[in-house]
Formats: sequence, structure tokens, C-alpha cells
Amino acid sequence: MRRLAWLVLLLFPLLAMARVEIHQFDDPAKEARYKRLIEELRCLVCQNQNLADSNAELAQDMRRITYEMVARGESDEKVIAFMVERYGEFVLYRPPFQTSTAMLWIGPFIILGVAVLLLLLFIRRRAKEKAQSLTAEDHLRARQLLDDQQT
Repeated sequence: MRRLAWLVLLLFPLLAMARVEIHQFDDPAKEARYKRLIEELRCLVCQNQNLADSNAELAQDMRRITYEMVARGESDEKVIAFMVERYGEFVLYRPPFQTSTAMLWIGPFIILGVAVLLLLLFIRRRAKEKAQSLTAEDHLRARQLLDDQQT
């Protein structure tokens, strides 16, 4: 019983920090749009989490703003435009293709192309290298070494 009390006391701070946000929607379509939007927008504090997964205070504020805009009937484009205007393009997991984001879109293909090219060059170089054949002197030396080990 005493161990259970200690466990509850140790876990209480974690339970106190957990927050549950409940947003009521009058339309299931709005709720689906809200969920899709918070999964597409990035938490600026966590950076590798979307708004749906983040517990940061900024993410909570961004979810609240998104909820309010969706509840008012704003379009997805307007919500995203507001977030980009307020927080910058980093808030988008899939930024639009522009000159400033070209390396984000093209970079992985360039790296893949270079890797394939290096692999092909390596394979061709290995194929050109012929296995060196042993000379008669090498055979004789090998035979002597084997005979020495057997005796």
C-alpha cells in the first residue's frame, strides 16, 4: 500500500501537466478539416512534430487559432495563409516550390543521383581490375610454405 502511495505521488506531477483540449464542432466536415490542418502544420517549438502531436504552449495557441478559423467557416487556404503570414513558411511541412525552397524539393534527388553515379563508378572500376594471376615463382613459394607446415 505504501508503494502504491509513492507511485501515485511520483506520477502526480506528470498527470497535472497533461492537458486535454476538447473542441466542439457543429459539422463533422469541419472537424475533419481541423484535424487535417493541425496534422499539416508544424510546431515551431518542437520543429519535428505537427500541431496535433505537440504539447508546447505555442502549438496549443496555434491549434486554438486554427479551431476558431475553421469554426467560423474560413477556408483551408485562408487558415494556412494566416499561419504562414504570422509564423513564416517553416510552419508548413510541405512548403510550396519556390526559388527559396528549391533545394528542399530537388536536393534529395541530387544526392540520390550522385550516390548512384558513385556506385556505378565503383562497380566499373572493380570490374576492370583483373585478378592477378600467380606466377610460377609464386606457386613454388606457396608449395614450399604448405610443405613446411605439414612437416
